[in-house]
Amino acid sequence: MPHHFLCLEGDGIGPEIMAATRQVLAAAAPLMTREPILEDGVIGLAALSAHGTTIPDDVIAAARAADGVILGPVSHNDYPPVAEGGLNPSGVLRKALDLHANIRPARSHDGLPHPIEPPLDLVVMRENLEGFYADRNMFDGNGEFSPVDGVALSVRRITRQASRNIAATAFEWAARRPARHVTAIHKANVMRMSDGLFLDSVRAVAAEYPGVSYDEMLVDAAAAMLVRDPGRFDVIVTTNMFGDILSDLASELSGSLGLAGSLNVGTRHVAAQAQHGSAPDIAGKDIANPTSLILSSAMLLAHLGEAEAASAIDAAVTAALASPETRTADVGGTLGCAAFAAYLCDLLGTGSGSA
Repeated sequence: MPHHFLCLEGDGIGPEIMAATRQVLAAAAPLMTREPILEDGVIGLAALSAHGTTIPDDVIAAARAADGVILGPVSHNDYPPVAEGGLNPSGVLRKALDLHANIRPARSHDGLPHPIEPPLDLVVMRENLEGFYADRNMFDGNGEFSPVDGVALSVRRITRQASRNIAATAFEWAARRPARHVTAIHKANVMRMSDGLFLDSVRAVAAEYPGVSYDEMLVDAAAAMLVRDPGRFDVIVTTNMFGDILSDLASELSGSLGLAGSLNVGTRHVAAQAQHGSAPDIAGKDIANPTSLILSSAMLLAHLGEAEAASAIDAAVTAALASPETRTADVGGTLGCAAFAAYLCDLLGTGSGSA
């Protein structure tokens, strides 16, 4: 039985980096136990123009039916209001597929300059379905609203079940890593009730993993510590907004946000997603770096049990990034998006690949 993947290009550089990712997956296909079948769906500005919404219902249905989704970046800031079809496809899919965990590794690469020492090797576990994110924290309606002119309010929802879910994912990952350590990031000194509930939930899960060490840190201190002493972190678990911000910081400190993989995981569904934005200013110029989406797709393969193919893709990316001659211009290299993908395919041993 094959793997069925739904590929959603998104906006801006999305089509270019998706094409590169498809080529690499095709090149890695001989290493997989099941044939990958890649199907396409239209989201974003193209879907808005054709269907009046940035994520049609048939795309959501196809995502539910797929073994995995590969999601390109979207230009959400350029969309019209929700009432006019401008939904955030990323938020919609996370909610529709119940993708409670956003897993974001940050790892420095040999040969590639990075701003700090020692090199980073950590994972941010970001809760995905609630917090201050207005498009996914209410059963019905929006969690951000304006009751009167000049006043804007945002509701932050934190639940015990969602907090336990992300904590369990964090401890499961930590138990497989050498350091076997989890740090919960919070602001319970100010948001005592909501972050207090989050911490209580994480502590309960921590008690179930005696082989994994555990500590806690305020989010402002964690931001400072990521710069000063990143080696003290292994797996970070935190709420949605804190996780979004800290994961971008960690990825940039490891070398570049463009090198950061990202996987959205639920009980039944999974979606690989580029961690960066759609970069419309460089779209169509063949200078985009496809590494984030490629590594995210490797994480997807690993999640589905295709460890050999995932490891081979990861090793090919590491080898390509080691030399300026074989990496993209944004990280001091010379290759364009298509040429970088072709080089990865050559390292995988099957030529330029297609899918």
